Amino acid sequence: MSHDLHRAARKDDHVRLAEEQQLRLPPSEFDDLEFVHHALGGVSTEEVELSVQVHRWRWPTPFYVNGMTGGTDLTGRINRELAVAARETGMPMACGSVSIALDDPDAARGFTVIREENPDGFVMANLGAGRSGEDAVRAVELLGADALQLHLNAVQETAMPEGSRDFSDWRRSVAEVVAASPVPVVVKEVGFGLSRSTLEVLADLGVPVADVSGRGGTDFLSIENARRDLLTGPDYSVLSGFGQSALACLLDAPAHAPVLLASGGVRNPFDVVKALASGARAVGVAGTFLKTVLDGGAEALVPLVHAWAGQTAAILALLGARTPADLGRTDLIVRGRLGEFCRLRGVDLVQLSQRSSAPRPSWSAPSPAHPGNEDRTP
Repeated sequence: MSHDLHRAARKDDHVRLAEEQQLRLPPSEFDDLEFVHHALGGVSTEEVELSVQVHRWRWPTPFYVNGMTGGTDLTGRINRELAVAARETGMPMACGSVSIALDDPDAARGFTVIREENPDGFVMANLGAGRSGEDAVRAVELLGADALQLHLNAVQETAMPEGSRDFSDWRRSVAEVVAASPVPVVVKEVGFGLSRSTLEVLADLGVPVADVSGRGGTDFLSIENARRDLLTGPDYSVLSGFGQSALACLLDAPAHAPVLLASGGVRNPFDVVKALASGARAVGVAGTFLKTVLDGGAEALVPLVHAWAGQTAAILALLGARTPADLGRTDLIVRGRLGEFCRLRGVDLVQLSQRSSAPRPSWSAPSPAHPGNEDRTP
């Protein structure tokens, strides 16, 4: 099999295995986070405004289609359905890595269909760390993108039979892409989390937005290890469970992190609200939306998105939050594995449980996880 055909087959394998994972997701740390209920603290759903400010953009929904796939006939059809749903609902959308299209122009159609179906929507291109600044420009131009996702996937590469094991140049690559990209860069993990120190490094490199993309959703370690059934190499299942969850990353984030997005194991609107309350400005969804599209196309995803928006608004009203930013004053109880992580990392769980009684700073609205540091946009 040629290099390009092998890469295309890998893309389709990723979709098949990711769909199978949706049937057996592990226990979620989203279930370790609870809200203190204040029975007289609610507002009317008519008062709730769901739009969110992310860096210099205003998004109409607090959740978006995260980067998944593209570059083959199958994945091109998936991207078309996702793009139609994004167009009909106003959701932002990211594609999967366009590296295959930069190396093989015949694969570009699996990505350009996104702009064809959604010409006026917010679209993010996607590229992997290690690519050049010139590649970043080409990726943005391919989609007429509004932002560029730059993914960090060292764990996936480690397990991938044909993956790279040299990550020594990634910091320089991130800096080069940030400097060269004509649009803002969103650095994201692919399901293993961005630690506190990593977020500090990204801020120092000038990255304006970061998606912590934690453990608990699509597991690319397991996906790549499963592909070894047909290939050769060592078994990396010993790394199962590696990394941090999205909520762990959010609650442990430094005050001067880039603007934070979250993804990884988001199953429903309540998970969206929990991530927003923990410090995310918006929340990326992949697996649930992918399964919906595979089962019923855009015709199934559009009503699901509308239902998610309605339920998100209802939960905000219940919590007394007129906007997603107001969730920063809700009281959070952190239990279980997530609570143990936070205690070991020095996160003040008592303060999190009493945020509604904290005085609001006169100079700035509070951020969800770090009161008094809402304006973290570089």
